[in-house]
Amino acid sequence: MIDSSALWYLSRAAGVVALVLFTAVLVLGIATSGRAGSAVLPRAGVLRLHRSISLSALVFLALHIVSAIADGYVELGVVDVFLPFGSAWDPFWVGLGAVAVDLLLAVTITSLLRRHLPVRLWRGVHLAAYAMWPIAVAHGLGSAGGDGVRPWTLAVSGVCVLAVVGALWRWRLRSDRHPDAVRREQGRLRHDLRPAVVPVDPTPVTSTPVVPLGAGRATR
Repeated sequence: MIDSSALWYLSRAAGVVALVLFTAVLVLGIATSGRAGSAVLPRAGVLRLHRSISLSALVFLALHIVSAIADGYVELGVVDVFLPFGSAWDPFWVGLGAVAVDLLLAVTITSLLRRHLPVRLWRGVHLAAYAMWPIAVAHGLGSAGGDGVRPWTLAVSGVCVLAVVGALWRWRLRSDRHPDAVRREQGRLRHDLRPAVVPVDPTPVTSTPVVPLGAGRATR
């Protein structure tokens, strides 16, 4: 048997790490949609990193949930993980965590089935990540019997919020990064790169008769 306090700390630590990783996933997702890339980390590398960190975040989220259920200090069952606001202990804040888990499951399942789904359906469900993340932040701040408002947890949550807001501003909210503005800029580039059309004189070219030159004139 594992000590209950050890499971409590394990659950809290895994939850904080999961939040940091999901923040990184969201930031990289925003960067990918904004076609971010550099010589050091090209766009394909950003996409691969996004997927790799997503798997790590799922592992820590599972550890957070399993350790919270196994703790036994509070009454929390498997159903409470997926059914929002039905927990006997702290139903509102635990319910927010259940909502975040349900949204995450929808995003994960549709991502695995992306090749078999219409693009609009996948994109619409994938946008649920924008709702899942702030709900998860609120769950972390409000649950755990007040641990969420400790200085170090507030600092971690603040850094995560600043990272997401900065990514949104950098790749989504700036007027020059808006999709319509990008399309207009691409249209101007295509227009500027079109080959210049040189007007052709419609007058037919007449051949000039060749006059043989004398020997002296040809020499001069």
